[in-house]
Amino acid sequence: MYKELSSGIKISITRSISTSFETYLASIGWDEERFSMEDFIANWQTYFQENAAWIEKIPADTLMSAQFHEEMAQKIDEVIAKILNEEPTAQQVETIEALQKELGTNYSYDCKAEAAYIEQLLKEKQK
Repeated sequence: MYKELSSGIKISITRSISTSFETYLASIGWDEERFSMEDFIANWQTYFQENAAWIEKIPADTLMSAQFHEEMAQKIDEVIAKILNEEPTAQQVETIEALQKELGTNYSYDCKAEAAYIEQLLKEKQK
């Protein structure tokens, strides 16, 4: 069912998952101990209901289908895995290391999205 959707809708779904995942993680300070898949899914549902036009383009019978829900769960897992496995850029590492040296902090980060969060956090502390 998911595979039958247009590429534009699939891209929009992926974008909504990644945006909402990164926003959720930022809201909990990227703290693994505070992570809850249920809370993330609730945040994602709120996000796409308020911000995503793709939901209106999918037929109601598809949205209600158990198979579609299973495929969406798999898509969520894939998007999360991709986010968590994307290495920070050299520029991010360089910027974060310089800011940490200046501010005397020692934050760790494991992926590009978390590095973006840490970089923003450090820039806020710098002000």
